[in-house]
Amino acid sequence: MSARDSTGRGAGGTRQTVSSYISVVGEITNKEALLLDDIYRALGDPTRREVLQLLKARDMTAGEIADRFPLAKSTLSGHFAVLKQAGLIVAERQGTRLVYSLNLSVFEEALSATLDLFRVGTDGRKKR
Repeated sequence: MSARDSTGRGAGGTRQTVSSYISVVGEITNKEALLLDDIYRALGDPTRREVLQLLKARDMTAGEIADRFPLAKSTLSGHFAVLKQAGLIVAERQGTRLVYSLNLSVFEEALSATLDLFRVGTDGRKKR
């Protein structure tokens, strides 16, 4: 058994399958829990949030995004990988260019799962 941190990642930062995860409330599936982990990890970095803001306006090539940041392209590539892993962006190759776009359905799924986690908007529970 390999060691993993609280994000479900192994010692080298690689994604690990968490087959022994048991939901405390019994309603969140392993897939939903891992999705939320990836999304919150992706949203936890200001550079990645800024990339998402840029893509909210329009699809952009990797070069167009890179022009907006004072970072090495390899560093931005790492940010793109985290965003893609979370499903927040999708990349489409158009010839020699890589065009990124925002995947809003993942935001909707994450919001729904988060609201379900806290039972927001359900009857029988007093809203604070």
